This record gives sequence, C-alpha cells and structure tokens, in this order.
Amino acid sequence: MTEYGRGGGSEPWHPADPLYGDQGWTASQTQQGQVPYGGDPQQQYAPEPQYSQEPQHQQQYAEQQYAQQQQQQYAQQQYAQQHQQYQEYPAQYPQFVEQQQGYAPPQQPTYDGQGWDTAGQMQGHGQGQAPYLVADVQTDPYAGTDPYAQQAVGAYPADAPDLYTTEDAYPPPTPPGLRHLETEAEPEAEADEAAEEDSEESALAAGGRGSGDDDGPGGGRRAGRSGRSKGGKGKQRSGAACLIAALVIVGVVGGGGYYGYSYLKARFGAAEDYAGSGSEETVDVQIPGGAGLGQMGRILKEAGVVASAQAFVDAANATGKGKTIQPGVYPLKKRMSAAAAVALMLDPSKLHVLIVPEGTRNTAVYEMIDKKLQKPAGTTRDIAQREAKNLGLPAWAGKDPKLKDPLEGFLFPARYDLGKDVTPESLLKQMVQRASGKYAELGIEAKAKELGLENPLQVVTVASLVNAEGKNHDDFRKMSEVVYNRLKKTNDVTNQKLQFDSTYNYVKNQSEINFNLKQAQAFDDPYNTHFVKGLPPGPIGNPGADALTATLDPDRGGWMFFVSVDGDKTTFTKTYEEHQKLADEFQERQAQKKNGG
Repeated sequence: MTEYGRGGGSEPWHPADPLYGDQGWTASQTQQGQVPYGGDPQQQYAPEPQYSQEPQHQQQYAEQQYAQQQQQQYAQQQYAQQHQQYQEYPAQYPQFVEQQQGYAPPQQPTYDGQGWDTAGQMQGHGQGQAPYLVADVQTDPYAGTDPYAQQAVGAYPADAPDLYTTEDAYPPPTPPGLRHLETEAEPEAEADEAAEEDSEESALAAGGRGSGDDDGPGGGRRAGRSGRSKGGKGKQRSGAACLIAALVIVGVVGGGGYYGYSYLKARFGAAEDYAGSGSEETVDVQIPGGAGLGQMGRILKEAGVVASAQAFVDAANATGKGKTIQPGVYPLKKRMSAAAAVALMLDPSKLHVLIVPEGTRNTAVYEMIDKKLQKPAGTTRDIAQREAKNLGLPAWAGKDPKLKDPLEGFLFPARYDLGKDVTPESLLKQMVQRASGKYAELGIEAKAKELGLENPLQVVTVASLVNAEGKNHDDFRKMSEVVYNRLKKTNDVTNQKLQFDSTYNYVKNQSEINFNLKQAQAFDDPYNTHFVKGLPPGPIGNPGADALTATLDPDRGGWMFFVSVDGDKTTFTKTYEEHQKLADEFQERQAQKKNGG
C-alpha cells in the first residue's frame, strides 16, 4: 500500500460515528484501492470545505495538520522519483502499453481552469513539490459508496488488491481520536487473554474440559475460569504471598519485642555481671589519667575483666570510694565480678606501676624495677652501668670520672605505668627523658652561673643534698642557703666543708642518723663532705620538683647551720654557738633513746 495519489480533501466518517466531523482524520490516511501506475485512473476529490472546529479541538487540529504536512512532503519526494520512471515506461515498452485496456498517458488534471496540485495538501496548508499524474475525470465514481468497499483493480500487472477489503484484510486504521482508547484497552485485553490461557491449562491439568467443550454459554472458557477459582496458580501465588506477609509480620513483631525487652532490661534490670574472683588468666589493664568510672568500666569490659561497664560503676559507687581509684596499670583476672575488680583497684599495692619517691637513690630505684618487672636482682643495675651513655643523658651530664653512677640524679621521681611490653632499659630511658625535660623547663643551665655554681650538674647536686636533709619546701630553701653560704671562700667557720651526714651515708649506702662522727670525718671519699671541701662530684639521689625550685630560689636568711633535735622539726641558726647548743641537745636525746629512756 502507498500514500501516493491521494487527494487533498478531508473525508468525514459516517454520520453515525461519534467522531463524525473530526477533521483530524482525513481521506489521505486510508487507501481506497488506488492504482497510481496504470489501469483505471483514480478520481481525485475536489477540496471540500473545512468543517468548523470547536474551540476545544483547535490545538489538536493544528498538531494533526502539521504531522500530515510532514508525511506529505516525504511522499512527494518519493513520488517524484517514481514519476520519472513512470514517464519513461511507455517509451521503453511501447508494445506492452498498447495492449493495456484503455491505457492513456496520465495527464495533469485541471481545476477551475488551472493546474491542480494533487500532492495531498489541504487548502492553505503547504505547497506541493510534484503533481500527481492522474486522468482528468469529471465525475466522482466513489460518490454514494462505502469508503471501505472493494475498488476496481487496475490492469497494471504490478498492481495488487487493497488488503483492507479482502477476506484476510487487516482492520482499517483507527481514527486518531480513538487511538488512545485502543492503546489503553490493549493491556487489559492481553491480561484477559493470559488469564484465559491459565484457566484452560488449569482445567486440563485437573481433568476438566478444554476450550472446545461447550457446556453452556461460554463453553470451555467458563470451565477454565471455574477451574482456576478452585485451585490454580493464582491460589498458589496468593498462598505464597500470605505466607511471606505473615513471616514479615512475625519478624517485625519478634524483632521489636526483642529490642524492647533488651531496652527494658538495660534500663530497669540488674547489670550483667560475673561471679567470683575471675579465671586464671591475668591481663594488664591500663587506666589513663582523668578517666571516670564509666570509662574505666568500658576499658575493663573490653579487656574481658568485667561483664558490663554498668556493673563496675554500680560496684564502685557502692563502696563510696570509687573516685579514689588511681590511674595506672592493674594486673587483673579475666571474668571477675565487678565488686572483686573494684576491691583490687582500690588497693595501691596492686597497682602495676612504679612510683619513685623524691630523693630516692639509684640503687633503690634499680631494685624496685627488678622487683616490679620480675627480673633477677642486679639486672637493671647492670644495664644502667653498661648502657648509661645510650639512655639519653644531656650533654652536660656524666663528664666527671669520679661519678659513682652517671645516671644518679636523672631517674626522675614520678609515677611510671608498667605495661606488658616495658623492659628495664625502656623504663630507664623514660626516666632520663623526664628528668632532662624537667631540667630544661627550669632552665638550670642559665641559672647555674647566677648561683655561683660551675655547671648545671652542680645545681642537681645541691638539689639532691637539700632533698636528702630537709622535710618540706621551707626546709629546702633554708638548706640551699646553708649550702651556698658554706661554699663561699669567706667561710672560715667550716672552711668550705658542707659536713652533710647524707653524703657519708650515700658512700656507705645507708641511712643512719647515729654514726661515729670521727670515723666519718676521717673517711676519705670524694662524696664524703665531712672529709672533702665543696660539693661532691655528682648528685647523691634524685631530687624532686620542690627541691629543685628551692635550690633555684634559696631563702637568703644568712643561715649557716641546721639540726633536727626531735627528728621531726629542723632548726636553722646563723652562728656556730647557736648550732653547738642545739647539737648538744640532740646528742642527749639520742643517748636517752639508746639507753631506753
């Protein structure tokens, strides 16, 4: 079928059609048995007057006419090519043309004395590109006939009958105004067809009648539908859907109930807890500084010590001493009850830390490290002597060959947490690093000269002396004043000897108050200030922050002597006579204690 040769006028539907008068449907959109290349010429309709359009149809009409013009322009281009072949046909095959009945070369028809452009355009809508070649027929052979009736078949051999009018014809095109209805009906029709096929299959599977049985109106189709309603795929699908929905509902209800129960238990129930003192497995748990009970509980739970953080918090609050738990490393058992964990952490002796008191000598520190790290006695001391230069001492330390221990005064007194990976060497490095940092913070290198000392190491030495002899910060300041006054060259009372008992005890590695003074004065050792003038080669212990700050800021009271009569309070004097009087009183008390008085 082709669009070529159609007239340009509109062709209305039958008056009984609801869309009668709809100008969106034109005669050029259906074929009427046209024979463009021979045979009976096709009568062209004269352009008919346009039907009046209702206001609501104006926009639809314009869109349809624009689409029709685009189709007509394309048809004209195709026709121009075929028209050239058509004109050449009689010249190439003259004998065949003469044999055709009533064949005459088509001519351009006229309309009102002028050439009629039959390219298919409507009045006032576009210009044709090539005229149609049809015979000039004065009458309308289609008048009064059915537009879909069979038209005469042309004599041209290549012509074919109009398939719209044969027994196996395709249905005529649907008018544009009804196409949206047809489009909407297609899915419903397909759905009905699929349902009928399913029903027929269900009926056959159940031993029922097929579509060929006619038990009444509707026959097999009714039987198929009946079979489906009794139990087919639809019912199976419905059952599966119900089952899935039920499972979803049960899951939602069950999950909500579980979480609701968990919330109520956590909110109002007792916290989860273990029983007893724990298993045989021990873990080191480090509690950081500033941690609250809640954070401690979470740390213990992650380490497997307690069952829940809340149980630990409750147990700590129950004792009334929970806030006194110190930070540090605790050796705890796994799976302990919260109460047992709290009790252990409230015992300072159980804390897995090393606390170095102010003024402690290095020999005592080495023993403490061996004990805490469970090392053989002497392990840390040997490492200190062997690795002293590799532990991070400042450049101004460890120069004097008379030093008994280069690390003396550099194992800063503080608290050190002992993790599972700590070693004696790593712990010594940590102590030296802290001491060096503190000395740099105080600026002892610059202040040494202000105090009349030779180097920063002597500042640390003075601080170690006052820390060993004094009791408090006020004592430290007055004692540092005593040291500086005795070191003066104008000192003719002690002849620049410090005469500190602590230095003799350091040499002897003891801490005795009652010793033979004459023996001490005769004992030759660089560290014995009863024998030598001036300061010892190095510190005699590890001074704390109070002793250091007091050394840098002495009391300036002109003190030259001091003595502690009762062993608790220290008395300072400026003259030797005052000092000797206090010294005699001290000796009497010591004799009374010795005799049991």
